[in-house]
This record gives sequence, C-alpha cells and structure tokens, in this order.
Amino acid sequence: LYSSAASDVYKRQPWTYLAFHRIQLLAHELHFKIDWKPFLVGGVFNTVNDSIYKFRANPVPAKVNYLAKDLEDWSRHTGLKILWQPSVFPVNSVRAMRGCLVAGEHGLLPEFSRLVFESYWRDDLDIYQFRHLRKIAENTGLDPDGFLRQIESPSIKGQLKKNTEELIERGGFGTPTMFVDGDDMYFGNDRIPLIRELIE
Repeated sequence: LYSSAASDVYKRQPWTYLAFHRIQLLAHELHFKIDWKPFLVGGVFNTVNDSIYKFRANPVPAKVNYLAKDLEDWSRHTGLKILWQPSVFPVNSVRAMRGCLVAGEHGLLPEFSRLVFESYWRDDLDIYQFRHLRKIAENTGLDPDGFLRQIESPSIKGQLKKNTEELIERGGFGTPTMFVDGDDMYFGNDRIPLIRELIE
C-alpha cells in the first residue's frame, strides 16, 4: 500500500487517513499482509498529476457542499474523529513520511502512522514540527533522539524518494494507492470494497 500523510471540507480531504484505517481492518479480517510504502504525494502531483492544483483552485460550490457531508458520513461510519479544517494547511509531511520509514525498520509503521494521522486530523498539530514528531516517536515506542537523527539521514531521504519514483513508474498518480498481488492497482478509499471482493 502506497500512502502519504499529506492529504488535501474540498482541499482538506482525509481520504488516506480513512483508507489507512479501513485497510487494516480488512487485513485483520481476511488475514492478508500489508507491505507499506510511504511516499510524497506532492512529488507525484508535480510529476504526473499537476492538474490537481488547477482543479483545487477552481472548486465547484455544489461539490464542495456535498464533500462536507460526505466526509461527515465517513467519519460517522468509521468512528474516526476528524477535524475538517486543520489550522495548518497545506502541511509539510516530508519529515513524518521519513518517520514512517524509520518506524517501519522497527516494525512500528502502523502505530506511528496512526499517531501522525491523529495528531494532524484530530488534534490539529503541525506534524512538520520536530517537537510533535518527537512526542509521536516516543509514544510509538521509538527512541526519540535516535528517531530525529534518522529522519535526517541520507538513506531515509533516499528511500522516500525511491518509493515516490516507484509509485509513478507503476502508474500511480495520488494517495492512497493500493496494489494487490503485485500489479493490480486500486486508487482511493472507496475502492476498498473491490479489494475485499477480490480477496474473499
């Protein structure tokens, strides 16, 4: 599963947060393994999907109103508390995404990612700030000092870039993007029922 913590009522759509939550429930139910691949969605947009910026700059009012309702419905459906208008937007998620890779080296990526999502979408924290990332790392069970050093390391930076380039090469254009059995691609939170149907 390729995922980015940076999601954009209309410009601020936490679809990746929703998909992150739901795909784990499905994996637990159907007993399949998730291979997490953090990437930078901004890098993807800039390379293969820059029309997204024009689309967001000229929203359709009726669609904006519906999306507000849609997100409230999803929040109720999943039981996730979601703040629709975070005070920091757009948020720079590059450090958090590097943090996902560091956490993954310790087998703690889902736990770390959940706290990142909650910090931004629920608690309205700027996940680019070192003080918040330090606390998230500590709450995940990581050594915070070592964590902060690692997210600035060339190897972690290089892996994030590699994941982003790999997603583009495989035909991805946004987040969340999911692959089943190697090359069967599904994009979006609303495609998870199709994954269920395929795996059941």
